Amino acid sequence: MHDYIKERTIKIGRCIVETKHTVRTIAKEFGVSKSTVHKDLTERLPEINPDLADQVKHILEYHKSIRHLRGGEATKIKYKKSSGKKREVLAAAKV
Repeated sequence: MHDYIKERTIKIGRCIVETKHTVRTIAKEFGVSKSTVHKDLTERLPEINPDLADQVKHILEYHKSIRHLRGGEATKIKYKKSSGKKREVLAAAKV
């Protein structure tokens, strides 16, 4: 494994432990794909730093356990926005 991959993996692991951000957010911060972040955290990190990998594993499991709630919130917000636009169109049509 290349040194830059090891360094990135450790940085990503530390970042997720400190901030508790999602894989998607971490991927944007580091400029890599979600797949790369996930592979770094689940496959490479246990070989490099098992203690950090254990901490990261708990955070990833927590995110997985609440993902259905996050999806529901996103859908709720989406439909609130779209229903607001419909009301504006209807109000404009009445005038």
